[in-house]
Amino acid sequence: MIPFTYARAAGVDDALARGSAAGVKYLGGGTNLVDLMRETIEVPSAVIDVTGLSDIIADTADGGLLIGAAARNTAVAEHRAVRTRYPVLTRAIVAGASAQIRNMATVGGNLLQRTRCAYFYDNEGSHCNKRAPGSGCDAIGGFNRSHAILGTSAACVATHPSDMCVALAALGAVVHLASTDGERAVPLTELHRQPGEHPEIETVLRPGELITAVELPPLAFAAHSAYRKVRDRASYAFALVSVAAAVDLADGIVRDVRLALGGVATKPWRAWRAEETLRGRPASQESFRAAVEAELTGARPLRDNGFKIELAARTMTAVLSELTGDTA
Repeated sequence: MIPFTYARAAGVDDALARGSAAGVKYLGGGTNLVDLMRETIEVPSAVIDVTGLSDIIADTADGGLLIGAAARNTAVAEHRAVRTRYPVLTRAIVAGASAQIRNMATVGGNLLQRTRCAYFYDNEGSHCNKRAPGSGCDAIGGFNRSHAILGTSAACVATHPSDMCVALAALGAVVHLASTDGERAVPLTELHRQPGEHPEIETVLRPGELITAVELPPLAFAAHSAYRKVRDRASYAFALVSVAAAVDLADGIVRDVRLALGGVATKPWRAWRAEETLRGRPASQESFRAAVEAELTGARPLRDNGFKIELAARTMTAVLSELTGDTA
């Protein structure tokens, strides 16, 4: 066991003061960090417990919703405002893990969970640039059925594991951050980095920076939203493909739309091209297929995961059909 110190933060300022030192990790529910510490993939010198910070879930002045980073996933999924105004988020959270994990996991921790790539977890026998920069990526030439087809690089093809983040990406959520230099807000779609040449740098967070809240913008048509997750088994498993979507339909025309994908990309994947293609077009199978093709044209399949292209196409089409009533 590698020794480390533990302290419970009394507030944001206390957390930031303690978290500014090298080798410190913030601890939310611990459902990912503790596992990584057991495997000696994460070896912090100190752990700062931030579960006592804000768990508020409250309306914002403009009609959105503010969710404290310490809010438990269960509390978010069951909150009346989330279930009625942003049902895609409730469905994504419930699809993401067992009740026991949801009861422990926090919103901030969910955003920062690391990949479940088997080569990343194999600390003894596998090469992984995310775990050991410059060592190589065994997944590219290995068993890569579950790996990414979007946002990949020659250094990493690992998927981002979160279901909740896919829904937040579709909703246009904003992440509030605090540091000893002050506060800032980052769109969820910009929080996670594509791997490029440095897959070990997974987010835009600066050293010691702390997630304090996630804000959902006012989006009336988000009340008409859905989340679908395709996985190998019906019990809790990571997505092969997942789709979060919300559609604003008027007289059979897609007036506005939000789409995001999970299980296929190195980060929660906002489907900007598909959205642009769909806006102003009839809600039809032809339109849906055109949007899907626009989004997946840049997919780069590996030896074992090429099936994800068609699976993603069919899942996106099915979700859009469900939301618009077009099943022809």
